[in-house]
Amino acid sequence: MILQYFKKKENKEQIIATEQYKKILAESSIFLDENNFFRIKDYNISFEIVSIFLIMFIRKNLLKYNRKLYLKVNDELMSLFISDLDESLREKGIGDMSIGKYVKSYVKKFYYRIRKFPDDNNLYNNQSFIEYLKMIDLIKNDDYSNVSRIFNEKFAEFRKS
Repeated sequence: MILQYFKKKENKEQIIATEQYKKILAESSIFLDENNFFRIKDYNISFEIVSIFLIMFIRKNLLKYNRKLYLKVNDELMSLFISDLDESLREKGIGDMSIGKYVKSYVKKFYYRIRKFPDDNNLYNNQSFIEYLKMIDLIKNDDYSNVSRIFNEKFAEFRKS
C-alpha cells in the first residue's frame, strides 16, 4: 500500500516534467519559425533555443513554493532533455559507437550555458543577458536589445503558465 503512494508521487513528477518539456519544445519550435533574426536555422540553433527555454523553466521552478517537488521535476526535465538529445542525434545519423560522445558534448555545453545564464528575472535591457546572447552567437544582426525583449516576453509567458 505504501509502495503505491511512492509510485504515484514519482509518476506525478514525471507527468509534470513531461508536460513542461513538451511545452518547451513547442514554444522553441514556434519561436524559431516565427523569428527571422537567427543566424541560421539548424540543429545547433535549435539546441540553443531549447536550452534557453529549459533554463528559464528550471529557474522558474526553483522559485516555486514546493522546492523539493520541483527539484525532482527539474531532474526529470534533465533526463528528458538528455534522452531527447540522444534520440535526435540518432535521427541525424550519428551511430551507436559515437552517440555517447556527442550527447556528452551537448550536455557539457548545456551546463556551461546554465553557469553563464543571468541570475535576474528581468532579461529585457539586461546587459548580462545581451552578453549571453553574444556569447552563444545565434543572432545574425546586432539587434540584441530587441531579441532580449522578445526573450523576456516569452519568459513572462512562461512565468504566468
